[in-house]
Amino acid sequence: MNKVCVFLADGVEEIEALTVVDILRRGGVTVETVSITDSKSVTSSHKITIQADKTLSELDFDEVAMIVLPGGMPGTKNLEACAPLMEQVDRFHAQGKYLSAICAAPSIFGHKGLLKGRTACCFPDFESHLEGATVTKNPVEVCDHFITSRGMGTAIEFALAILARMQDQACADDIAERIVYER
Repeated sequence: MNKVCVFLADGVEEIEALTVVDILRRGGVTVETVSITDSKSVTSSHKITIQADKTLSELDFDEVAMIVLPGGMPGTKNLEACAPLMEQVDRFHAQGKYLSAICAAPSIFGHKGLLKGRTACCFPDFESHLEGATVTKNPVEVCDHFITSRGMGTAIEFALAILARMQDQACADDIAERIVYER
């Protein structure tokens, strides 16, 4: 039950999605990429084809400890338009299970009212969508069962925050040192 799933929609920001996958796998966390369509093939916002590990219909959410929503356009809008995924976001929130999003994707949590009374961050153009949150310009915010981040330039910090939550801070620090990432 330590599995993390990174959800992919056409128009995803590939660095935000794949950096999380890379860092978590280096840290020993089971992570799967999941296409929200019937095809495992997803085209990123920069026209790079990504082959997902599975499709949404193949996923058993009871095996998932964390949902990760990468940004990108129209990837974020496509994720938010996926009713089965949004039902799981609501269920994870109700159960206090981990929800993470980067760039424009934290706006999804804001639109759902899930960030009220919490600290969060996102891509600057989407800050007004974090309804009820205390919005910061920090690269990453960890608040309760939410992890949010600002964009492609904060993807490594975002992934390390997720790793620290799924393993521990020592593991995240070790991976940061091994990839020559200076905080």
